[in-house]
Order: sequence, then C-alpha cells, then structure tokens
Amino acid sequence: MAIRNIVRVGDDVLAKECRPVEIFDNKLRQLLDDMQDTLYEANGAGLAAPQVGVLRQVCVIDVGDGLVELINPEIVHVEGEQSGAEGCLSLPDEWGMVSRPQRVTVKAQNRKGKWFETIGEDLFARCICHEVDHLHGIVFTDKASRMLTPEEIEQMQKEQEQQEQKGKRRKRRR
Repeated sequence: MAIRNIVRVGDDVLAKECRPVEIFDNKLRQLLDDMQDTLYEANGAGLAAPQVGVLRQVCVIDVGDGLVELINPEIVHVEGEQSGAEGCLSLPDEWGMVSRPQRVTVKAQNRKGKWFETIGEDLFARCICHEVDHLHGIVFTDKASRMLTPEEIEQMQKEQEQQEQKGKRRKRRR
C-alpha cells in the first residue's frame, strides 16, 4: 500500500469521464488499498480514482462509519435536498455551498465484482454524489451556488473544532 499524489484542479484528468472497471484483479485491489491510505493520510471523507490520476470508475468513502468502496457506481434513487458547505481534496482550502440530495441509493460493485446497493443519508449521501461526480469529470465548484469567504471558512472550522471537543467530553463521561 502507498500514498498517492492527489491531483489538483487545473489538471485535465479531473475533467474527463472515467471508464468502467471490467477486470477485478490485483491491480484494482492495489488501487483501492492505495486510495484508502491516501484518503486517510489526507484526512478526507472521500476520494475518487481520477483524483489520483486514474480514469476508472472507482471511489472510496469514509464518513466515520468505516470504509465503503464503490466500483462502477450508479446513483439509482434520490430523495430530499440538503444544502451545505462542501470541500475537496483536489481544491485544498476552498469551500462552496452545494445542494445535494438528502438520501441516495447507489448501485455499485465491490472489489470482487459483486453488485450491491447501499443507501446514504446526510453526509454519506453528499459524499456519494461528490465522488460519483468526479467519475464524470465534475468538480463541486461546477455545482456550487457560491464559494465561501476566508472568514466563513475560519468560522466553519472553529465550529467544527467545538463540536469535536464536545464529542470528546461526552466520551470521557461515559
């Protein structure tokens, strides 16, 4: 396993359509393992293959409930709407307001090629949509209603830190 370089916006690979995965072999497993390591090293919630320079329909997501690998993902159902701040490992320190479905059902394959469906809500739904967009050459700035100012980003980070501190205090009391 290895940490791969994350492609930044401006690189043409992020604007291209990815090809479906047809061969489920050691090369794919290595890509998935490397993407997992890269995601965790970057402290991200999701990572798509084009973000590491690979034009294949592969993404990994972990919003705190464990890693989910999606190969050849297709969103088959959406419900509701949520709007919120969204960022991307390919655009460090940039955040924008993006509307996404509140709940999505995605059909995908696992690393062995077996098809499955999973349902994502809230942040998981947002991440599924964000990563699937990457597979079609779309970055979140293409969908953002507006980008956040540096002051708004700083305030958002402060609020996040406060939430994390509250969570740590609750765990200690248990």
